[in-house]
Amino acid sequence: MRKPGWPAGLVALGAIAMSTGASGQTMGGQLGIRGVTVGPIESALHPGKGYGSAACARTMGELVRIGANWASVTPYGRIADLAPTGIDWSFEAPFRENRAAVAAAIRQAHENGLRALLVPHIWIENGEWRGHIDPGSDAAWARWERSYRAFVLEWAGVAAEAGADMFSVGVELRSWATSWHAASLFSIISDVRKVYLGPLTYSANWDDVDDTILFSALDFVGMNAFFPLSDKEDATFEQLLEGGRKVASRVRRLGERWHRPVLFTEVGYTTRPNPAVRPWEWPDTMADVAIDQLAQAEAYRAILAPVLDEPSFAGFFVWRFYADPDDVSQEAEWGFSPRGKIAELVVRDAFAYRWSADGPRLPGDGLGRHAALIPGVF
Repeated sequence: MRKPGWPAGLVALGAIAMSTGASGQTMGGQLGIRGVTVGPIESALHPGKGYGSAACARTMGELVRIGANWASVTPYGRIADLAPTGIDWSFEAPFRENRAAVAAAIRQAHENGLRALLVPHIWIENGEWRGHIDPGSDAAWARWERSYRAFVLEWAGVAAEAGADMFSVGVELRSWATSWHAASLFSIISDVRKVYLGPLTYSANWDDVDDTILFSALDFVGMNAFFPLSDKEDATFEQLLEGGRKVASRVRRLGERWHRPVLFTEVGYTTRPNPAVRPWEWPDTMADVAIDQLAQAEAYRAILAPVLDEPSFAGFFVWRFYADPDDVSQEAEWGFSPRGKIAELVVRDAFAYRWSADGPRLPGDGLGRHAALIPGVF
C-alpha cells in the first residue's frame, strides 16, 4: 500500500502498520527500519567530504554492506543561546549550497537502495541543550515560532523535492512540545503536511516522550533513545539487559497509547567504560577517556535485544556514522560511532535478525555470523 504522493520507494517490507494520520487518511508505513544516521561534516572546513560528496556516497554503500535499509540525514541550524530570536541556516555551509548537498545525499541513499529520513536539527552555540529553549515573553515565543516554521518548512520542501521517505518535524524540543506552546507546533505540523506528503515523526527525548503530546498528529512515535540502562557503574550484562527490558515495556505502552509504530530516531552509546549509565554525555566534553569497545557493544546489545521482539517497534537509527567514512577527525575515539568497533558487529547482527515487526520467524532465522564474538548477542 502507498499513500498517493508518497515517494515510490516507501512500500511495505514485512509488516504494515496501519494508523490514521492527522489528515484523517489511513496510511501504510514500512516497519523493520534498520537505519544509521549519517552525520554532517562542516563542508566549509572539510571541502569535498560532506553531504552529497563522493565520500558520502561511499558511506551510503557501507551502510548497505552492514545491513541497513535506511539512512538519516541531519542538517543543522544554529542559534546563539536558549532565548533565540532566529535561526542561522548556514551550519555546514552557505544555505543554498547545503540545501543542494542534503538533497544530493538523499539521492545517494536512494541510489544505494536505502530509504531516507530527513531530520532538521538545532545546534546551540553556547553548548546548552535545545530542550530548554525559552524565548521568554509571548512576543518572543511568537518570533521564535515564526523563525522555526520557516526553517522546518524549507527543509520539508527539500524532503518533497528529493523524495525523502520520512521527515522529522523537530528534535528534543521539550520546552515546546510538552507545554501549552505545543499548539503552535501542531500548526507547524499541519503546514508541513501541505508541503511534504510522506510520513512524519518527531524526535522526542527519551525522558520526555511520555509527556509529548504531538504524536496524534504524526505517523510514527519518534524518540532519541539514549536511555540509561543502569543507575550504577560496573553493572553486569544481565543488569543492563534488565534495563533494556524496561525500555521495551515503555515502547509497548507508547505503541498502545498512540496506536502508532515506535521508532528510535537516534540510539547509541559512547566507546568508554559504563556508557549506559549516562549515555547522553557528549564525548567532546571529555578528556583522557579509556577506550572500552566491549562496554559500548554490550550497551547496544542490552537495549536492542528486547525491543526487537516488540510488535509496535518500528526500528532504529544508529547514532552515528559520518558523511566521510575515512575522516576520523569528527569525534574522539571514545565517541558514539560504532564504525569499525565491536558494537558494529552487534548492529550488524541486529539488522540481520528477524524482528517481530518483520512477521513470523522462519526456521534458522536469528543470529548473524558475528554472534560468537559476543556470546548470546540475541
